[in-house]
Amino acid sequence: MNERITKAVIPAAGLGTRFLPATKAMPKEMLPVVDKPAIQYVVEEAVSAGLTDILMVTGRNKNALENHFDRVAELEATLEAKGDTAKLETVNESTGLADMHYVRQGDPMGLGHAVHRAKMHVGDEPFAVLLGDDLIDARDPLLSRMLVEQSRRDASIVALLEVDPDQIHLYGAAAVESTDDPEVVRITGLVEKPAKEAAPSNYAVIGRYVLKPEVFDVLEGTTPCRGGEIQLTDALMTMAADPGSSGVYGVVFRGRRYDTGDKLEYIKAVVQLAAERDDLGPDLRAWLAAYVTELEPVFASH
Repeated sequence: MNERITKAVIPAAGLGTRFLPATKAMPKEMLPVVDKPAIQYVVEEAVSAGLTDILMVTGRNKNALENHFDRVAELEATLEAKGDTAKLETVNESTGLADMHYVRQGDPMGLGHAVHRAKMHVGDEPFAVLLGDDLIDARDPLLSRMLVEQSRRDASIVALLEVDPDQIHLYGAAAVESTDDPEVVRITGLVEKPAKEAAPSNYAVIGRYVLKPEVFDVLEGTTPCRGGEIQLTDALMTMAADPGSSGVYGVVFRGRRYDTGDKLEYIKAVVQLAAERDDLGPDLRAWLAAYVTELEPVFASH
């Protein structure tokens, strides 16, 4: 693994409007996935890949994110006095995960703008970007593979997922060329949310990137799209088309991914992760089986 890469950037300034009213006063990144907020899974993934210097790009009303990864002396003292070491360990787990830093995005000008806000912190070295809506199952490592490919090819790396062609309009789609590795492709173009007929492939870009620092200069020269947002996809397209650069490659991910940015997918993520846990799984799976059996005649009658 390329030991130079120690920094991860997590954009977390979005308003979470798809989950209103739950996100009216609480950041969407703090929505619980079983018993941990979604953002903690993302930080844990970065740390597992060796990225312990983490910059979170936040916005107004996001103080809960900073509080979650900070000490809570009164709570810790209460749990310690009760002798509840199990809960105390879970509370302290998020506190000591990583070296956490925070910067405000300010104006909501898109993902590219949020990434550019990390320039001063990242400096002149490659870094990872993890989007909080995508949870990657810890049993299916993705980021560590991307770091290896970045070191091997000295290029920017994005994560790709093969999706049903009928769903490609929900993603950025990549035009690709094969390489010496069947799980790695060279990206020759990117189209944001194309119609099925216009998509260059069914390879969808998902929320994991390992980027060379040159992306900051490209972002500075990227024209905002409609709505005034600066898109990371546009900057990656420029880098992929530049014959003087080392290009952009995609690592094809075939593992388990949970989309917590969509209501139905969020519910599925909670159920799947809970059903596979030793402490909750047996009872939950039994209840689910009985519940589905009860539902079948109800829906059959409609």
